[in-house]
Amino acid sequence: MRENVADVYREQVDFEWAVKLNRCTLSLIGLWPQTKQTTWEKCMCNLRVLIVFMSLWIGILIPALHSLIRIRGDAMLMIDNLQFTLPVFTAMLRVVIFWWKKEAMSPIMDMIANDWKKSKTSWEEIIMITRAQTARTITMFMYSMMGICFSIAILMPACGFSMRYLTNITDPGKPLPLQTYYMYDITKSPQYELTFLSQAVSMILGVLPYTGVDNFLSLLVFHICGQLDILKKRIMHLDKFTNYAKALKSCVMDHTRIIRAVAVIEDTFNLMLLALFLYFGTLFAFYGFLILSLLKDGNYLSISRLAYLVTMVINTFGHMCAYCAVGEVLVSQYNQIHYAAYSNEWYTLDPKDARNIVILMIKTHDPFYLTAGKVFPMTMDTFCKLIKTSAGYISVLLTTKY
Repeated sequence: MRENVADVYREQVDFEWAVKLNRCTLSLIGLWPQTKQTTWEKCMCNLRVLIVFMSLWIGILIPALHSLIRIRGDAMLMIDNLQFTLPVFTAMLRVVIFWWKKEAMSPIMDMIANDWKKSKTSWEEIIMITRAQTARTITMFMYSMMGICFSIAILMPACGFSMRYLTNITDPGKPLPLQTYYMYDITKSPQYELTFLSQAVSMILGVLPYTGVDNFLSLLVFHICGQLDILKKRIMHLDKFTNYAKALKSCVMDHTRIIRAVAVIEDTFNLMLLALFLYFGTLFAFYGFLILSLLKDGNYLSISRLAYLVTMVINTFGHMCAYCAVGEVLVSQYNQIHYAAYSNEWYTLDPKDARNIVILMIKTHDPFYLTAGKVFPMTMDTFCKLIKTSAGYISVLLTTKY
């Protein structure tokens, strides 16, 4: 009895360890999916989501769009504006879509909790911990990159140094973290300090869904990959089970459960992925144009600003690469189920049992993708093509300027 209690406690601790980083971020902004909530808890979560959305809308997006209208026609100023406006817009899109689909994600989290809490063999536990550690590593890397970019964007203007392209049109007085335009005079105190604080708070609230939702996808996919890896090993050794029919039935049920989970994940994230796909292609071309322009125009070159732009490129690049890499891992792991079914010595089985395993082979034949808007599969091949296309647009922008 004591051993059972100890096992349950350890499994609960493992689950908390696997999801803690994601839960802390998404719970803070009211987006953590859970089925057991009181009416009051739901209202408070919805209130936090509304606060995040309105902070991004009023604190950043409206003033940034107002500034974008005023500086239209100036390519350098427009790119300086869009490098923040586009990420804020995609962060708001993440908030809306994930809040809309949060109830559909709750059963997936229950499934993950049950997978950690149910009895497992030692090799199954090792696989799950390894996959969870990979997801945690990606999460910590993403948070670190966003933390560095955020710190530079806030601390440097606070010290009187701006990483943006400053002109009298956009920044008549002290520099702000973002290029915005307000209907009141921000050069006076305390308007400037309050505006600076509102932008800093809004940026924090934008970073949380921007990175938190991305990391949540990594958590889901790597857990699914761990379950697929376990399923693969069980299918490969079906002939070792005493009750073959029961073992095969269990494998089919697990396979069906995983397919349904991936379908829910795809339905939740495909619009976000499409927005990220378009946003990354546009922003990567703009960043390339901006950096090359800085290198050609020596008068505007600032080493600190150039370093900041490179950091932003690496951050944006890392997020898009992580999405495509996660999709590639899922495709690769899913394909292994099909090969595992073929690797099984089904041809030595009783014809009735062999017929059942053939059905599993047919069911696992078609690959399963995460897609961007149900159009582009999220794979590394797609990522490379996107980089190539964006690089082509950089040359077009440079030709237009020079």
